[in-house]
Order: sequence, then C-alpha cells, then structure tokens
Amino acid sequence: MLFSEISNTGELKKMNIEQLQKLASSIRSFLIEKVSKTGGHLSSNLGVVELTIALHKVFDLDQNDDIIWDVGHQSYTHKILTGRANKFDMLRKYDGISGFPKTSEDKRDTFNTGHSSTSISAASGIAKAKELKGISGKTIAVIGDGAMTGGMAFEALNYSGHTTKNLIIILNDNDMSISKNVGGISKALKRLRNANRYLKFKQDVKLALDNIPVVGTPTKKGLTKFKSDLKKIVINGDSVFESMGFTYMGPVDGHNFEELFTILEHSKTVEEPVFIHVHTKKGKGYLPAENQPELFHGVGCFEPSTGRIICNNDRITWSECFGNTMCKLAEKNKDLVAITAAMPFSTGLVEFSQKYPQRFFDVGIAEQHAVTFSAGFTRAGIVPVFAVYSTFLQRAYDQILHDVSLQNLHMIFAIDRSGPVGADGETHQGVYDISYLSPMPNMTIFSPALAEDFEAILNISVNDLNGPVAIRYPRGSILYRSDFSNVSFPKLEYRNCFKAKVLETYNTVDVLIVSVGVMLKNAIETKKLLNDMGFSVSLVDAFCIKPIDISTIRRESNKAKIVVTIENNVIIGGFGEILQSQLDRSIVKFAYKDEPIPQGSVKELEEKYGLSPQSIADKIKKLLR
Repeated sequence: MLFSEISNTGELKKMNIEQLQKLASSIRSFLIEKVSKTGGHLSSNLGVVELTIALHKVFDLDQNDDIIWDVGHQSYTHKILTGRANKFDMLRKYDGISGFPKTSEDKRDTFNTGHSSTSISAASGIAKAKELKGISGKTIAVIGDGAMTGGMAFEALNYSGHTTKNLIIILNDNDMSISKNVGGISKALKRLRNANRYLKFKQDVKLALDNIPVVGTPTKKGLTKFKSDLKKIVINGDSVFESMGFTYMGPVDGHNFEELFTILEHSKTVEEPVFIHVHTKKGKGYLPAENQPELFHGVGCFEPSTGRIICNNDRITWSECFGNTMCKLAEKNKDLVAITAAMPFSTGLVEFSQKYPQRFFDVGIAEQHAVTFSAGFTRAGIVPVFAVYSTFLQRAYDQILHDVSLQNLHMIFAIDRSGPVGADGETHQGVYDISYLSPMPNMTIFSPALAEDFEAILNISVNDLNGPVAIRYPRGSILYRSDFSNVSFPKLEYRNCFKAKVLETYNTVDVLIVSVGVMLKNAIETKKLLNDMGFSVSLVDAFCIKPIDISTIRRESNKAKIVVTIENNVIIGGFGEILQSQLDRSIVKFAYKDEPIPQGSVKELEEKYGLSPQSIADKIKKLLR
C-alpha cells in the first residue's frame, strides 16, 4: 500500500496488526533508503516507527487531538503518515521539507521543535487552552529519556500533573539521547523498565478477577490500594511521575502493536494527566544503527547495504581539532577538565573521555546546569572547558551572565557550530552568539579562522587568560595557513592575542575588509575579485571580537574610502554594529538578516544572504562607482 493512500484515505485506521507490521517494515526500508542519500536523524526515527503508527491509528489528528514531538528529530514517520513521503528526496535541503516538525508544512505538526525538553510545556499550554475553550481532544507530548534530563521538562511535569486535564506524556525510553544517557533519571527509568515482576503480576491478577462472576469486579476494586503498595515495593519507591500527579502506565514494548494499542486506548478514557512509559530500541530494524546508535543519530550519506559512511572530505574537522588539542593540554595541565551536555561524540571529546575519565563530565541535556557546574569548578581552582553547540548555549544565557561573567570566573566556552549549520535549519543556526555574548561583562570572545590559531587560542585561554573566554568555531573541515599560499599570517601568541591581524595594508586604499572568524576565506576571495576589478584592498583578520582592537582597525580605516565587515552572525548586535559604534564612521556590514535562517548548505545560504565572495564584491563595486 502506498504511503499517500494511507494519509489521504484513512486506511491506516482500518488496517489489522499484520498489515501494520508490514507497513512498519516498509517505512523502515523507506527511511534507510532516503536518509542514506540526504543524511539526517536515522537511529531515533527507526526506533519510533511502531509508536508513531499506533498514535496515528488511535488518535485523530485531523480533529482535536494533537501531538508535540520533543526535539522533533524523530518525526520522520509522522511526516510520512501525513502525506509528505514524496518530499523526502529534499529532506533537510534548501527549499525542502525540514527534519523537524514545522507548522508551515502541515497543520498536524502542532508545534515547531528542534531543541530539547520543550514538549511538555507546549502540550500543557495547548491542553489548558482547549479546556478554556471547551474543546475536547487529547494533547500528547512525545519525549525521549534523553530530553527528560533537561530541567525544563521537570518544571513542566511539576506544574502540569496537578493542573492539566486530557494531557498525555509519552516517554520514549531508549536509554539514549545523542549519546548514552547519564545520571539519576537514567537509573530511575532503568528500575522502572526492569519492574516486570510487578507488571506481570498485575496483569495476571486482573485477568483472573475479570473471569470470576459477581465477586470479581468488587474484589478488583478492593485490591487497588494493595496494588499501589505492591508497586512501591517491587519498583523500589513510588514512581516520581505519580508523585507529580500523573497516572503512570507502563512500561510497554514500543515495538509491540498490541501492547501499544491497549495502553493508548486506555489513556484516552482517563481525563487526568497520564504518563505512559514506552521502551524502544534506537536504530530498530537496521543492524548498523542498532550497533552504533550515536553514529547514526545524525548521519551523513551512507551505503544502505553495509552502513559504511560515505565521506566526501578526509580533512580534520574543527570538532576533531578541538578534541585533539584538549588531550594535549590535559596532559600538561592537571587542573583542566572537560564538560559536555550529552554530546561527547559530536563535540570531539570521546578521546578525552577515554584518556581522562576522572576529568570528563557529561551532565546530560542540561546546559544551564553545565555552566553553573563549571562555575563551581572555577571557584575551587579547576579550569573547566564547556564544549557546546552555539544554538544550545542560548539555553544557558542567565547562567553565563549571573554565575560566570558577573563573578569574572575563568572558564572556557568552546562554542561549536557557530555560524550557519546547514541542514538542521532555523532552530540550530549558530548565528546569534556574537550578539548574545558581547554584552556580557568580563567576557573575552575569539573567533579563529585557522587551525593554528585555534590551537594557540585554546592554549592561551586555558593557561594564560583570566575570566570567561568564548571561542567560537564552525561546523565542518578546518583550514590551515597552507591553504592560503599568497597570504602571510603572523604567528598568534599570548603577547598579541588581542591584536587584530593586518594581512595586507597600503597607505591609501579603496576598501578595508575586516573579517571575523572563518569568513576570512570569503574575505580573501572577495579581495582577489576586487583586485581584478581594479580596486585596492586592505585586509584585517579580527579574530578577537571582544575586546575589539579598535586602535589597529581605526588606523587602517583612516586609509580607506569604505570599511566593510564580513561575519557569520546576524547583523543586529553583530561585530559590524559593535565596531561601527566604536569607530564613529559608517560601515558596510555583511551579515545574516534579522529573520529565521532556513535550512540549506552554507554555500546556498551565503548566496541567499549576499555573503558569497562574488555577491560582496559586486555590492562593493557599486558603492565605489
């Protein structure tokens, strides 16, 4: 049966379990085929195929039922069942469908997600709004056990359990987030998963009593308190979710349709908030993803038959360079520790965690905690380096200000994925960090363009500087001085770590280009294009964003007809605006517009926003003539 027939005719609700099992197998094959070509989140989606089908069969998303997918990276089957299978060739591509729920794509994508731990709050608000408007229907939040380590999830649970009706929380428990889960929540869920003695006993007693005429029903009611007490004994303490006001159901096998239908149908009859614990396997049905769920969490192109990753570039990445440098620094500095929020693999810290396990700390999806946790280390004389994506550091804004910057504590923010990240789209673009970090008192901000500078800055930040230091760097392959044979780069050392690099200068020039971070590559190419047009160009690498080396840039700007800045941040609050406020002259600023930046390759986005070398050169040419 075609996916389109299911979504458009309601055939899914008529299918029996055997047909649904064939459908699940078909969807898995489809996902493996498509994601192998486009890249995307594979293992998480393979793990929720049956659960998603069951939700669509039991609930009515065309009427008043709603599903909010936490993070949303596991919503591919949902997209297939809502008529978007024919768009998967453009999954996560420019002008294609998103890898996350998008209300602009389909009304059944109830709430846009991309970051972790937001679904319960959103679902609670939607359920409460329905209640106020007198609208029937269930509101369902599907959240993974990794996302449950985020504090916002527990804030929402604490409020919703005693106040919100017709709310269903489904915990997709696969014992993973991006990497292996850690902490007390993970251990508590493991206890619940292992409570089969209680669950089997409860099912056997219920079945036996149902078969006893006359006395069965009252006897079953009389055993309610006994069952509750027994549950506390067997599971080793009352469920934390029940103590928050939820009716706890589960755990159930998330790949067993009969169990899923039973528990979901039962949850529809309960008006009070319900918490359903579903146990799934990440990567289910595809052996390479089952064996390496981290690798296939967010994967590039691969060979479907073997799972072999197809790598188009064998150059070292910024994340790998960071991890390698951290290992070298830790060998000499025994007070250096590394901290991550559930992303040791993605941030390049796996080797560090293996070499220095006592100095490596994965706090789960808890960026706020990670920052203040780091601040505590600093107060005790340890140097913490917190490796985090730019987009996720946003979640800890208050902690950066209140707990670190105001106290002028020495910690390093290793900010991976700064600038556009490409396929993950607007929720993950790292184009805001200059704007939100620059106002922080005592904060030093670096944005190196080259591997040699990156290594030097990390070393200087750990061993020589004081106060908070942010080092921003992008996704992808790193560049070296040798990649620019016609440019002479001064060596970066502690003595000149706050000085902008003047890479080319003249007594008088048409244009001064001041570039930030990896936009130096575009700046160098732009300079060549302008030179070919007959214009003279000076070039400055402002790798130190804060403090700005205003004296060097002012000296060079006094020689130029126009001053241009090129950065991979949004224009508002970006380097160009900050420099203009201190330079007291007009600046032509090339940066991302004040709007959500969509998915697409970095090259496509640079073309769209006028940040490609040719676009920049053409605009400068018009200004000069």
